[in-house]
Amino acid sequence: MYMHLYEWNKPSERIALMRKVISLLAVLALGAGFLACAGISRTPKGSPNQNQFGASRPELEYLKAVNSAAPPKDPQLLFLLMGAYANANQQAEGAEFLSARLNEFGPRLSDPQKALYLSAIGLLRAQHASSVSLLHRIGYVKDTIAMLDQAKRLSGGQIFVVNWISGVVRSQLPSFFHQKQAARDDLNWCAANIAKAPDAGWLREVDFRLGTLVLADGDQVKAQDYLRRSGYKRFEKPVVLTTPFSEDTLSGHAFASHRIAEIIPARVYALSGFEFTEYYFVVSDDRRELIGIDAGTRGDSAKTAYEALRAYAPNLPELTTIFVTHSHWDHIGGQAYFRSLNPKPRFYARSNYKEEIDGELDAPQSIAKHFFGERFNLDDVRSFKPDATIDGPTKLKIGGTRIELVPVHGGETHDAMFIHLPDLGVLFVGDFIMPYLGAPFVVEGDFQGLLDAIDIVVQKNPRYMLHGHEPLTRNFSSPEMLAQLKVNLSWLRDQVLTAIRRGDTRAAIHQANLIPPGLLNGRADALLPYLVLREHVIDRLYHQNVGYWQADLEGLDHLGDSDRAELLVDYLALSEKRLVTAAEKMAADGKYELATSLLEASAARFGRTESITKAEQLVYLKLMEKYQNTDPFKYILYSAKIGEQTPQMANGK
Repeated sequence: MYMHLYEWNKPSERIALMRKVISLLAVLALGAGFLACAGISRTPKGSPNQNQFGASRPELEYLKAVNSAAPPKDPQLLFLLMGAYANANQQAEGAEFLSARLNEFGPRLSDPQKALYLSAIGLLRAQHASSVSLLHRIGYVKDTIAMLDQAKRLSGGQIFVVNWISGVVRSQLPSFFHQKQAARDDLNWCAANIAKAPDAGWLREVDFRLGTLVLADGDQVKAQDYLRRSGYKRFEKPVVLTTPFSEDTLSGHAFASHRIAEIIPARVYALSGFEFTEYYFVVSDDRRELIGIDAGTRGDSAKTAYEALRAYAPNLPELTTIFVTHSHWDHIGGQAYFRSLNPKPRFYARSNYKEEIDGELDAPQSIAKHFFGERFNLDDVRSFKPDATIDGPTKLKIGGTRIELVPVHGGETHDAMFIHLPDLGVLFVGDFIMPYLGAPFVVEGDFQGLLDAIDIVVQKNPRYMLHGHEPLTRNFSSPEMLAQLKVNLSWLRDQVLTAIRRGDTRAAIHQANLIPPGLLNGRADALLPYLVLREHVIDRLYHQNVGYWQADLEGLDHLGDSDRAELLVDYLALSEKRLVTAAEKMAADGKYELATSLLEASAARFGRTESITKAEQLVYLKLMEKYQNTDPFKYILYSAKIGEQTPQMANGK
C-alpha cells in the first residue's frame, strides 16, 4: 500500500520500515487524540444510515441551503455549518459537502476565503480520521496536515480561526507526525492575538490544548494552570465550547465577557457581561446628568457594573434618570441598588408595567434561578414602582438632551418602550425582537407587535440600535436588515398558520425547513437572524393558535415519564443497561433530544444511577455544544440539567 512512498534498497530496510508503519498504524488505531470536535473528541460513530428513517435536522439543512447558494459573506455561517456537521457526527458528509462548495466557488474566492474553507474541511477530516481504515489513515492524516498548511499560507498566518483550527488539530496528532511544535506556535499565536478572535470564548480551547501539550511533557503544575484558565474541569471531555456565554450557579447567565464600550465617545456607554442584561448610560448634552437605560437583574450585579463604569470614567456626572424599556425580571431587578444612591434617580416606565410584573410572578420560579442565579430575589421585581409612567409618545429634555419615549407592543411584552435620542442617532429598543417572542415559560409574545415595532425602527432610522442583550445588538443591527426580515417573518407566519389549519404537527412544521423566497439571495445580514428566530416564531405561533388537543390527538392523554418507563421496562422487558446502551447509540447518531427523552423515562424507573447519570452528562453536554452559538436559553437549561457551569472568559478586546 505504501511502497510507492519510499525507496527500499535492502530487505532489512524493507522489514524495518514495514515494522515502523505497522507500529504507526497501531498508534493511530489506539490514539484518542484525533477524535474530538474541534477537540477533536466526539461521541462514537453512529450507523451509516442514521437519518434514513429518522427526522432531519432543520438547522443543518438550513445552513446547507445558505452555504449552497453562494459563498457566505459572513464567515460565521460557514463555521456554524461545520459545527453542525461535527455535533451531528456527520464529519465525512460535512467534509465532502464543503469540498464540493470549495470546488464550485473556487474561481471567485479570495485567498482568505479559500483558507477558511480549507480549515473547516481540515477540521472535519480530522474528526473523521478514526473512521478511516488503518491502511489509508496515514495518507489521510498527511493530506489533512497539508490542507491546514495551505490554509495558513493563503491566510498569511493572520486569520485567527485558521490558526486556531491548525493548532487544535496538530496538538492531538500522534508524535510520529512531528506537529507538536507547530501546534504550540499556532496556539500561542492565538493566545497573543485573542483580540482577533470572534469572541473570548475561543480562548477556552487554546488554553486547554496548551495544557495537554505541557501535560504530555510532564509539567503537571503548568498543565493544571492551563486547565483552570480554560474553565474545563478535567483533561477528558466530549465537547468543545467556543461560546461567549457563561453559566454560574450564584450569578446566572451572561451573554458575553466583561466589557465597557463607548458607543459614542464620552457620551454613550454600553456595559456587557456583568450579568444577564446590558447596562447603558448616556451623558447629557450639558454634561451635568447621567441617564441610565434599564436597571439590570440583581442589586449586586447592578452595583458591580455601575462601580466598574465609575472606575472606567471617573468624571461622569451624577445618575439622575433611568428609563425602563420593559418590566421583565432582568430589566428592573437591580432597581433597589440604584434607589440606594444619593441622589436617587428618577425611574420612567410604561403605565401598564404592573400587568407585566403580575405575569412574571405567576411564572415557574425555579426556572428564573437558572437564568439569573441563586442571588436573584423576586421581591426586587415585585416591589418595582416607577416615579413616572408613560401612556403615549412623550418628548423630554434632560440636561439639554432631547429624548423621545415611544410606547410599543413589541414582540416580547406589551409594556415595551423605545428610548430615542434623535440628536445622537441612538435608539434603545430593549427586547422587542427577542427571538423567543416573550419568555418561553410565560404566556406572552406578540408577533404582530414585533412587525409593527420594526416599522417604527425603520421610520426612526437610528445610526445606533442598542438592544437589551449583547447578541441582539450584534445580530439585529440595522433598520434596513429589519425591514427585509419583516418580509421574511411575515411569509413564515403565513406558512405556519396554513400548516396549522391543515392539521400539521408542530414537529412537522419544523422539519419542513421553511425558507422564504428570495432570502438566500437577499441581504446577507438577514440569514443568521432568520435562523435564530425561525424555531421560536413557529413555537410561539403554534402555541397561540392550537388548543390543548392537537390535530394528531396529542394532549388527549396525560402520560408522563413514569408511564413511558412502564412501557419500556414492564412491557418491552428492557433493562437499565439496554436502555442506556440505546441512549448512547442515539447520541452516537447525533440524536441528543431523543436520547434525553429516553434517559428521563429510564430515570423515572431506575433513578439516576451511575450509568444513567453518565449518559445524561454526555447527552446534555452535546446539546450545550449544539446550541452554544444560536440559542442561549437552551444552553442555559441544558447546562442546568447537569449542573454544568461555564466560567466567564476574560475579554481580550
